[in-house]
Amino acid sequence: MFEALQNIFKIPELKKRVLFSLGMLAVYRVGCHIPTPGIDRIALAHFFKQSQGTLLGLFDMFSGGALERLTVFALGIMPYISSSIIFQLLTVVVPAIEKLSKEGEAGRKKIIQYTRYGTVVLSIVQGLGVAVGLESMRGPAGELVVPSPGWGFRILTVITLTAGTAFVMWLGEQMSEKGIGNGISLIIFAGIVVNIPKALYNTTKLVSAGQLSLFVLIFVLVIMVSVIAVIVFVERGQRRLSIHYAKRVVGLKTFNAQTSHLPLKINMAGVIPPIFASSIIMFPATIANFINVPWVQSAAKSLSPGHLVYNIFFVAFIVFFCYFYTAVTFNPIDVAENIKKQGGYIPGIRPGKETSDFIDTVLTRLTFAGAVYISIVCVLPSILIGKFNLPFYFGGTALLIAVGVGMDTVSQIESHLITRNYEGFLKGVRIKGRR
Repeated sequence: MFEALQNIFKIPELKKRVLFSLGMLAVYRVGCHIPTPGIDRIALAHFFKQSQGTLLGLFDMFSGGALERLTVFALGIMPYISSSIIFQLLTVVVPAIEKLSKEGEAGRKKIIQYTRYGTVVLSIVQGLGVAVGLESMRGPAGELVVPSPGWGFRILTVITLTAGTAFVMWLGEQMSEKGIGNGISLIIFAGIVVNIPKALYNTTKLVSAGQLSLFVLIFVLVIMVSVIAVIVFVERGQRRLSIHYAKRVVGLKTFNAQTSHLPLKINMAGVIPPIFASSIIMFPATIANFINVPWVQSAAKSLSPGHLVYNIFFVAFIVFFCYFYTAVTFNPIDVAENIKKQGGYIPGIRPGKETSDFIDTVLTRLTFAGAVYISIVCVLPSILIGKFNLPFYFGGTALLIAVGVGMDTVSQIESHLITRNYEGFLKGVRIKGRR
């Protein structure tokens, strides 16, 4: 493994991409410590101490602690993800956007541009909700979190947070284009991983003070390790459909009969469903958290991680996005047509419509299994960890995202190494991503 890490720096292009991604992540982490003006930091920190394990704690985890400090990157990348969800849904509903999606690279760039505009609009809405909510918050001694409330503070906060989200969006796109891995996913990954040292320190303090038993800590660690093992096992799992190709002549060349496989992943959607589901729940619930009205506060509390209402909505959105994202990215009709054009067939299945129906049936069953797997991984550890009142939110959602993004990034790095005749990270083993 150490030899593979050394080999990264022997390939100029790969070295440049890795260093570029690390540099962009460093810029992101610096921005997570630049404060928004007009805030009493001590009063705000006290408020967030009471929000551990709630939806604000979950949102703060995705933003890498930027929300707790209310920095320029406090909204993080979530408005961009929400905008992406909206336009993917509109692709199915609005004919004009559906037509754009089928126009190749030019159409894709146009949709990305619309997604950026949507990100700015959502950032303005969320930024205004956060600013208004902050004005009603008070510290431990009753002092205002915002010493000088008013429209001056609100406008300044909206501009600052919107600009911060736009810059984070640009960082992610630059990392995807010039770096290694998916930039947006790496930003979320960095926000999750950066909280690990603080979580370990707080947990150690609780164990030393006797507030958390060693048995409970070991039990939670066993759960986390088990969940990681399950994630790695399932994410690499495939259902391979056997495809036979008859002997055929193309021009002057003769191709003998051969057999290949069509690999279908158990989890075709990857980490998209839990990210999208979290984003959908966070958007209204985060704003509700800052509105000091009893019934609104009650609704926001019911949408906190570990609560029954939150878990029901979370699982429902996960199942929906598993099927939706799989349908958007994988078309059984096109796959069946390509197999037919190449002279292939699935044994016992007629080429054409019967093949596409068979692939669709298999894919539907796999997607259901994948949705159940993601739901269990994301919800069950969060419930168990919440029961023990741990001082951090690091449930199944975080583990799924961290492990999944890590596997994809390592897989891309290993592909660069192997194509240039270098050994991978593990000798004799090929690390595979989810796609």
